[in-house]
Amino acid sequence: MTDTYRIVQNDNPDEAMVSPVGMGIRRYNVQKAGDNNYQRLCFFLLAPDNQVAGGLVGAMYWNWFYLDLLWVDEALRRQGYGRRLVRRAEEEARNRGAEYVYLDTFSFQAPGFYEKLGYEVFGELPDFPPGQRRYFYCKTL
Repeated sequence: MTDTYRIVQNDNPDEAMVSPVGMGIRRYNVQKAGDNNYQRLCFFLLAPDNQVAGGLVGAMYWNWFYLDLLWVDEALRRQGYGRRLVRRAEEEARNRGAEYVYLDTFSFQAPGFYEKLGYEVFGELPDFPPGQRRYFYCKTL
């Protein structure tokens, strides 16, 4: 290492600083694993007035579907909307070539919900956040 390179902290960088980092890792990943064929996969639960009352946001990488976000308005929970959102996303992911799905959730969120849908824990972090746990789940589609 030479003294001409320096490390700086910037907790509010603009896209011009962040982009080279993301592009660098993407180029490296393609060299090692091939194109990941990234695709967004999203479903939304719309109220009669077209307001978003829930939704699922995820992404496809290689032959995996990452279920990033799932939310249903509290007044609509336990009515099957969450399950229907997940099932629709799994079906579409399968149609797009996914063989597996993974996600993470906290102990105060929905681990039991995902387990009822056939997801299995493959990792967990204790005390994240303090007094809780973070669980990592996966499932074969």
